[in-house]
Amino acid sequence: MSHGSTPDRTIGATGISRVEGEGSLRIQVHDNQVTDVALEIFEPPRYFEALLVGRHFSEAPDITARICGICPVAYQMTACAAMEDVCGVNVSDQISALRRLLYCGEWIQSHALHVYLLHAPDFLGCADAVELAERDRRTVERGLDLKRTGNLIMATVGGRAVHPVNVRVGGFYRAPDREAVAALAEPLRRARDAALATVSWVSGFDFPDVTGEYRFVALHDPDRYAIDRGRPRSSDGLDVAPAEFADLVREEHVARSTALHARLNGVGHYLTGPLARFALNAAALPPLAAEAASGAGLTAPCRNPFQSIVVRAVELVFACDEALRLVEGYEPPEPPAFEVRARAGVGTGVTEAPRGLLFHQYEIDDDGIIRRARIVPPTSQNQLTIEDDLRRVAQGGLSLDDHALQWRCEQAVRNHDPCISCAAHFLDLSVVRT
Repeated sequence: MSHGSTPDRTIGATGISRVEGEGSLRIQVHDNQVTDVALEIFEPPRYFEALLVGRHFSEAPDITARICGICPVAYQMTACAAMEDVCGVNVSDQISALRRLLYCGEWIQSHALHVYLLHAPDFLGCADAVELAERDRRTVERGLDLKRTGNLIMATVGGRAVHPVNVRVGGFYRAPDREAVAALAEPLRRARDAALATVSWVSGFDFPDVTGEYRFVALHDPDRYAIDRGRPRSSDGLDVAPAEFADLVREEHVARSTALHARLNGVGHYLTGPLARFALNAAALPPLAAEAASGAGLTAPCRNPFQSIVVRAVELVFACDEALRLVEGYEPPEPPAFEVRARAGVGTGVTEAPRGLLFHQYEIDDDGIIRRARIVPPTSQNQLTIEDDLRRVAQGGLSLDDHALQWRCEQAVRNHDPCISCAAHFLDLSVVRT
């Protein structure tokens, strides 16, 4: 059997498991140096931006929600923000609070899905969540209960758990009654306890000693941990309005991917998502989440990508705690939506999807018809940084045998929870040595 010290190796992947989407991985090694890394995305593009052109601006939230079954609310909220921007509408505090509650529901279900079913098996030597459940059924059931609570919020506020139907530009078609929202309190209290237990669980995993030099980019809100609004900031001093940020992001097509690759200022790659949010906004975490982070040994910034699972668990605590606060203070918005009248112009919306920063930009005419649409999801923005991580992890793991290096490289991708379908699918890894 050949060993990891072989100077020339080709690490190939066709089809990574436990990520959303389809793609492959290739790493070339020559003289014990990683010479080439490619995260190849070959899922057919779905042309949502082209589909939006010619449609009425009010249709954007429902159309873009279909981009993803895991984070439809992110697309809806960002589309609404962009259309309200171009039309000059500011919604009420009550509508904003209800939107934030809906977004918390999505964070809870998405983070629970990633932590328990997609990522934790990597650290426990399990092929998948089914094997993990065979070993530790109670723990997996805790994760499923967490996800169920997130889905319950989405169904209560959004009308259904997948692709909610109650969201519209300007607010909601109807506001849920007080009793329906109040009924979320007890499930959320249980979920908050489960989220705290999740932090304790994942913080005890064995993490590879890897450090990345990241350019973090996330929204910043001076009043709270940013989800549904804020200004894009970076760890190297960028602080701009959403429209300015959209102008700074340059996208390019490369032969190995049907997803565009995003660079900031046309040259630098960057990272969005939990690590970036924690690095830039840890001080805004409410006390319970901050205490959970401290108890897990996290300090901002966290630059070990394998510890992103701990940061996601801390964000689970935050999302449950924040959702409970919003439920207990719920005032049904009256009216449930503001009238939004079309006016010609360009609008930009930016929010924090569970996987990272998401922005939409639309140009509409006086009749409200969309003339141009641009949608940049987190995975497109993170793809180059994921490749950089792969290069670093592979180089540091060349002494590992084939199976261990395969596992480590797959983990390096799943650290960032890529949603390949949003970006344009992923890994059974095979290793071929020369």
